[in-house]
Amino acid sequence: MSARVSAVPIAPRTALVLGVASLAGLMMLCWPLLVRVGDEPRVDPPFLFLGLLPVVIAVVLAEISEGGMDPRVLAILGVLSAINAVLRGISPGTAGVELVLFLLILAGRVFGPGFGFVLGCTSLFASALMTAGVGPWLPFQMLVSAWVGMGAGLLPRRVTGRAEIAMLVVYGIVAAYVFGLLMNLSGWPFLLGVEVPGHGSSLSFVAGAPVADNLHRFAVYTLLTSTGSWDTGRAITNAVAIAVLGPAVLSTLRRASRRATVTGTVQPTASSAPRPHSS
Repeated sequence: MSARVSAVPIAPRTALVLGVASLAGLMMLCWPLLVRVGDEPRVDPPFLFLGLLPVVIAVVLAEISEGGMDPRVLAILGVLSAINAVLRGISPGTAGVELVLFLLILAGRVFGPGFGFVLGCTSLFASALMTAGVGPWLPFQMLVSAWVGMGAGLLPRRVTGRAEIAMLVVYGIVAAYVFGLLMNLSGWPFLLGVEVPGHGSSLSFVAGAPVADNLHRFAVYTLLTSTGSWDTGRAITNAVAIAVLGPAVLSTLRRASRRATVTGTVQPTASSAPRPHSS
């Protein structure tokens, strides 16, 4: 009997590295809530700390691909990365209409969490090169997109049919808001400035203020700048695309998966194989 394995298997050590790197990436996103200040009139963001994020992503990708990828899996990864880059180019996010997460979610669902993580990184990097969108925000986009693809691969496998599409629609909606929330968190201090207590606006990050106060400021900032427009538009786009195109895309990806994913059968050894009789 053949045994299906993930397109990009995650060994225990790789899972540990992935978990540690994800925790480090989350801390880099949440640094505004963790920083402490003294009597300085202004606080500069920890650019050196943030600069470690691309290194963290590179280490994770190297660890995941350490065992070597099957050439067929690598080919599918390249094709899907290119398609996702094109989708981002033709749906640049105006009013939140963008299709990047749609394909990422379906691919992660079919090929597994490891593949979803890698695709999130490669497709966002490729799209940034195509659209000249390379900047300090790119590592955060790559990491958060990788989490979205990995999360899709971790959804319950036994759900099939219409229930599977409904589950993916719900996941697509949640992923859209989480993506917007985390990306807002990565850029919030840079867009409005980093102030000290007594000098910030009602929306700006105030270094050294209580976490609850900064969370309130961030929640108001997110609601006013993205939740009702960009994030909701992205959620609607994901839901409609998955509901309408999801079944056909899943079927196509699963046919590709059956050809590219490694399968194995138990073969008899040479000693146990029957020998031909001599005439």
